[in-house]
Amino acid sequence: MGAISLREIRKSFGSVEIIKGVDLDIDDGSFVVFVGPSGCGKSTMLRLIAGLEETTSGEIVIGAKNVTRTGPDKRGLAMVFQSYALYPHLTVRENMSFSLSIAGADRQTQDKAVATSAEILQLEKLLERKPKELSGGQRQRVAIGRAIVREPVAFLFDEPLSNLDAALRVQMRMELARLHKRLGKTMIYVTHDQVEAMTLADKIVVFNGGAIQQQGEPLELYDKPCNLFVATFIGSPKMNIIDCAPFTSERAARLVPQGASNVSFLGIRPEHIHLADPGSAALAGTVGVAEHLGSDSFIYVDIDGLNAPVNVRVTGGARIKAGEQVGLEFNTSNLHLFDHNGNRVPYPRFPQQ
Repeated sequence: MGAISLREIRKSFGSVEIIKGVDLDIDDGSFVVFVGPSGCGKSTMLRLIAGLEETTSGEIVIGAKNVTRTGPDKRGLAMVFQSYALYPHLTVRENMSFSLSIAGADRQTQDKAVATSAEILQLEKLLERKPKELSGGQRQRVAIGRAIVREPVAFLFDEPLSNLDAALRVQMRMELARLHKRLGKTMIYVTHDQVEAMTLADKIVVFNGGAIQQQGEPLELYDKPCNLFVATFIGSPKMNIIDCAPFTSERAARLVPQGASNVSFLGIRPEHIHLADPGSAALAGTVGVAEHLGSDSFIYVDIDGLNAPVNVRVTGGARIKAGEQVGLEFNTSNLHLFDHNGNRVPYPRFPQQ
């Protein structure tokens, strides 16, 4: 019922093509996150699915119905925006039941739908309040509740948590995950925050330049990024990318495996590097910055010939300070190889990658 298929979707504004031939299948009941930097096309793609923008070409199918030329009110979708868009003069109850009222539903139907939605979102005690009497998180729950009462086949979320502070964002992420589990409805969620994507999604779709770079389960994208863009976008802190050109020393050359002559860049995540004796390690450098966060520390090591410091994640209370000389050893089973175009290269010693 809530399965959504996109076939060769293109969208242009004048001579500028924003969406460049997107093909995507979204399973019924799944939680799919569109992620990417600002201007990558993810919000435009969501608006095309919602019917708020017309496609230039391609087909959008919801369930078994082609809705490409169908108005947004006929698609059976509910959308939650970054702005709460609540009516300030109406109570929470009235805001949540507004769409049902406009549709001509009787009072009993409205009250039952609002009561169910309020119970799911823990809004029962707030139904008679006005939006000005609510916190940001409560307002966002009301906006979500207004979508729930419509009983849509799928929910569309356009960066709904970006107006909240850090603590509320974490809380609302958990509430959205519980909501999805309880309702079992298809949800498509747009964000530029890859932490939200990793924690919420069944499937992540990474956009850049109006095209899908990679799609898959969160850990699949984290462990096997298909190119440099995905490698550096997914993961916080981001993956270290090292240009192979300066690797002329015998020690540094040990990082590039035999049979990988087409490798131009090495990628490795901070947790897959450990500190070692600078006299014998594959790489050695000077600590530029040490961030001590309690359970973890992030050590940024400056290495001659490299344009950017190498970030090393150290667990526990590391006592390392800026200015110290350290060596770096890489866990080669977690090394990522990329060619000069930035595309992933299989690791010769680990064919399963």
